[in-house]
Amino acid sequence: MGRWRLPSLLLIRLKKPSSSSSPSRSLIESFPLPPPPPRLPCSPCPPLGFFRRLSSFPRTAADYTNLEESDYEEPESSNEVSIPVKAYFLCTSVDLRRLQAENIRNVLPHTSRSSNYVALKYSAFPSPVTVHGACHKTSQYSYMVVCQYGSVILFNIDDDDIETYLTIVKRHATGLLPQMWKDDYAVKEKPELVGEMEGGPDYILLKNLDTDGIRIISSVLGQSIALDYFVSQIDSMVEEFAYINRKLESSGTFTMDREKLLQLVGKANSNLADVILKVGLFERSEIAWSEAKYAQIYEYLREEYEVTQRFGNLNFKLKFVQHNIHFLHEVLQNKKSNLLEWCIIFLLSVENLVSIYEILRESNQIPLS
Repeated sequence: MGRWRLPSLLLIRLKKPSSSSSPSRSLIESFPLPPPPPRLPCSPCPPLGFFRRLSSFPRTAADYTNLEESDYEEPESSNEVSIPVKAYFLCTSVDLRRLQAENIRNVLPHTSRSSNYVALKYSAFPSPVTVHGACHKTSQYSYMVVCQYGSVILFNIDDDDIETYLTIVKRHATGLLPQMWKDDYAVKEKPELVGEMEGGPDYILLKNLDTDGIRIISSVLGQSIALDYFVSQIDSMVEEFAYINRKLESSGTFTMDREKLLQLVGKANSNLADVILKVGLFERSEIAWSEAKYAQIYEYLREEYEVTQRFGNLNFKLKFVQHNIHFLHEVLQNKKSNLLEWCIIFLLSVENLVSIYEILRESNQIPLS
């Protein structure tokens, strides 16, 4: 039996490593892992822009403290509301007294001494305007500004109701045009605007649109649409004189009576007088003169619509028309002078013949029958 003792001891030692794993397992089981933390309710995620502004560069604690104030900003146009504006030129004169008397409840009192327009205010259902997926109401009122020289400016009025408002003006209008002139514009309100105003393509951005702002905008838009009409009138006269000049160049003569020429003279002078006197193109607005923000709006709109430059072009075309009128008038005068000269020659010839006859009669060279 002694010879088998050594191998048995070796077998016992070889079995000890396999049994050593059990203490380690018992050690792990004696110290179990802590339970998972309880699930907290979901909190709203920060805005996407918040993560976009987190970069790989380190920030200080002050940077993260002021992150909401410096890096996260609301969209600039979140509270921006657009008000449609439409300008029309439909006649050459409007009786503002009768219009004001008929719509006395809607008339806005004047804030200046200017009397060439009437501002009317109407309560209306606000038209919905979609801004960033939300529905906002532009205004609870509609406004109509009627100028004495024939311009009508509408604020916050739907396209379906425009003809109704224009009919109110047409009842007191004279010299209705066969075709109205029209221009579209827009006023956008943004209370968070830093300055008083900002300009854009076919719109102006204001912090707040009040009645004086409506009057200022209407004055410039009314003058601009009226200037378009008067420029078209002068353009038609320029085309007519260009045709006469081409005919005069080819044939050396032209056919125009004195009455037609005088009509052209009257038309050119009346258009120039209407632009300067009725439209008041160079009259300073008292509202713009009284407050700087209105002066800024006034000057911006006049520059945007190039009122001064367009009047300069109109004045140049009028000078061309007046030069042609003066030239053609001289030609007609020369024709008339030539006719009178021939008449005088004819009368002198008749007088000479009568004198010769009398001389021959007295000398009895021609017997009387």
